[in-house]
Amino acid sequence: MAQYYEGIGRRKESTARVRLTTGSGKMVVNEKEGAVYFPRLGDLDDILRPFSAVGQEASKYDVSVIVSGGGTTGQTEAVRLGVARALQIINTEWTSALRKKGLLTRDARVKERKKPGLKKARKAPTYTKR
Repeated sequence: MAQYYEGIGRRKESTARVRLTTGSGKMVVNEKEGAVYFPRLGDLDDILRPFSAVGQEASKYDVSVIVSGGGTTGQTEAVRLGVARALQIINTEWTSALRKKGLLTRDARVKERKKPGLKKARKAPTYTKR
């Protein structure tokens, strides 16, 4: 079995397990090709941003991802964080470059809970005087 570097990324309700191995640059997400799983314009570029931040070519690494939960944006950002954390394990000198671009910071914003007496987290029912 080949040597791999693993990083876990989370965002909103999404969790991504990312494995980087030296290879030909193919990306597999949940047993599908990366472009098939993330068809939205700019999502793949966003996921591969950590490679350009450290001056590496994404074509040198095979990216294998298992992602679950949440929606498209949450999954995209979870995978990006996982890739950045895996790159950090490959070479610790890349940490400052990744941190400067904000790629190692976990975005902690999650959906606010619904409160009793309200329709949503903050939306109140319509006020009627009579």
